[in-house]
Amino acid sequence: MKRGPPLRMHSPSLATPSSSPSAAATAAPLVTLDALRAAAGVLRGVAVHTPLLPADTLSAELGVPVRLKPEMLQRGGAFKFRGAFVYLSGMTPEARRRGVVAPSSGNHAQAVALAARLFGVPCTVVMPTTVTPAKRSGAERLGARVVLAGATTQDRMERAEEIVRDEGGTIVPPYDDPTIIAGQGTTGLEIVEDWPEVTTVLVPVGGGGLSAGVAAAVKLLLPSARVVGVEPASAPKLTRALEAGAPVRLDRTTGLADGLLAVQVGTLPFAHHRAYLDEVVTVEDEALPRAMRFLLDRMKLVVEPSGAITVAALAERLVRPQGPTVCVLSGGNIEWEGLQALLAGR
Repeated sequence: MKRGPPLRMHSPSLATPSSSPSAAATAAPLVTLDALRAAAGVLRGVAVHTPLLPADTLSAELGVPVRLKPEMLQRGGAFKFRGAFVYLSGMTPEARRRGVVAPSSGNHAQAVALAARLFGVPCTVVMPTTVTPAKRSGAERLGARVVLAGATTQDRMERAEEIVRDEGGTIVPPYDDPTIIAGQGTTGLEIVEDWPEVTTVLVPVGGGGLSAGVAAAVKLLLPSARVVGVEPASAPKLTRALEAGAPVRLDRTTGLADGLLAVQVGTLPFAHHRAYLDEVVTVEDEALPRAMRFLLDRMKLVVEPSGAITVAALAERLVRPQGPTVCVLSGGNIEWEGLQALLAGR
């Protein structure tokens, strides 16, 4: 497989007081439209260009056209394949031979495992001890060696660093990296390409790679569009960061949306959020199974809690769109037993 073109970045001044954000966040290079398009070129013919599905029930209830971007139909079951494949495509053959290590709550692990298999690269993934059976077995099916470590993002990163020190290899970062952000941002390019009339885009916020990339892509192409980040009320890392003017580490995060429970938003994603995101809203856990059931009953889509959070934000009237609206459904990696339990309220 050929390597893609280099992903170029730029460093615009953010419209924020220099005394508030950290120096790293202020000076961080933001992905350019060229970088996003280069990532799309790398993914062409490899990743799925997921469709925009009309959500007629939501459209009728809200009085505006609503479409869903179903990234559970992406290879690996989530948007994460985009960034993982672009990252591995930019590695040298020598680096690939030494293998890759992916710290992940689940979806990034599966994405890196799949990309590694496509490139013929040895892969180790570091997952939490609380990882769902669907996400662990998914990484194993794709040929990854699974190592369990703690329950937080920091636990996984520290164990990944230990593995690299002891065994060699390259860590594939889950979100705090310009190449990863550019890869995830191709989701936003597709939204604008397929529906240039869009005025509002809702995107889940975990560590921030997807929300940063989508916000950048949408705003660079449609500056007047509104981009809304959606995160769990039990893991409000971006909300707290925006209040503080810099990323802050939460003491703990819990909840059903296991893919969005990072204790801190990434420094580089935060810089993109400051530049391109219009607002962030938080969703309570109890709204997630309702959104999942709606998506199953009305749209025939199986979506994990993290992926359903944008629809939950609309259904709970936390966001009131004024025109054509897209909800990014970030993934669908949930096993049958877990789906049954959530929809039954257990």
